[in-house]
Amino acid sequence: MPKVSILSIFLYFFTCYAFAQIGGKHTYQFLNLVTSPRQAALGGKNITIYDYDPTAGMFNPANINYQMDNQLSVNYADYLGDVNYGTASYAYLLDRRTQVLHTGVTYLNYGSFDGYDEFGNATGSFSGGEAAISFGYAYNIPWSNFYIGANLKFISSKLESYSSIGIATDLGITYYYEDWDLVISAVVRNAGTQLTPYHETYEKLPLDVMFGISQQLRDVPLRWHLTLDNLQHWNIAFRNTNRDETSLDGEVTADNPGFFNNILRHAIVGVEIFPESIINLRLGYNFRRGEELRILEQRSFAGLSGGFAIKLNKLRLSYSYVKYNGAASANYFGLNIAL
Repeated sequence: MPKVSILSIFLYFFTCYAFAQIGGKHTYQFLNLVTSPRQAALGGKNITIYDYDPTAGMFNPANINYQMDNQLSVNYADYLGDVNYGTASYAYLLDRRTQVLHTGVTYLNYGSFDGYDEFGNATGSFSGGEAAISFGYAYNIPWSNFYIGANLKFISSKLESYSSIGIATDLGITYYYEDWDLVISAVVRNAGTQLTPYHETYEKLPLDVMFGISQQLRDVPLRWHLTLDNLQHWNIAFRNTNRDETSLDGEVTADNPGFFNNILRHAIVGVEIFPESIINLRLGYNFRRGEELRILEQRSFAGLSGGFAIKLNKLRLSYSYVKYNGAASANYFGLNIAL
């Protein structure tokens, strides 16, 4: 297919889905969960990891590349409360360097709940869980540094006695300039629909339009990442009434996030120190998480994340810790195997 036609198709899908809304109005929210300890440490969302790591293809299919060939990644998250979830991914090179197939699985277990009717009578325990399996493909546009990719995801969800099935796709494009070790990416995630709703109402999926850029510094063992998410919805800041200020005469000054505060809430930054060494250190900060979960007059370190990876021959062991507030945090564990 000609280069112009491929880019036109991507831009068409980008503009078609660029006007969705966010915030408690969508189903299958687990599709936006962190897929690996590496991603968790870099702030929670990242679309500019372009190397051996097959979990990168679950967030941006354009980053599926030949270095992932025969790499298997398995990850587990000890999430909030009794919730836990995990992911697995694998990539396979079809030809010399230009076409790569990828598959990924995400499962989420909500644990067990005690059920009661409207009169307070026990109705027995119940559970909930969700899962998604994805099939991805990436292609290098001939004679260029552009890569395009797509994921097709089949989704299953069961909450108590209600169940739902859905389908979604991710569409990504990446510019990778190897001489500068520069990666620039854009992706439209979770564009799809419910095939069968939980009851009668069809709900929207958590669409996310993202842009990212990263680069490894030439003379310093450090790679930096900048990710902008939720670009389909500009105004994601909101008033928090708990942060309103009341003067001595009773006049209330409302919490009113400004223009630059709103810009920052789209941003996620991360750094990898010694990215190609045996031990790799990772740090990240999610501005939106930090702003929405911070507590006045208390240092909670909300928004911060960090982790490390250790390479042992054909194995890479990863761990990350994410702080949400003084009472909530999550641990992520990962294993990458070169088969």
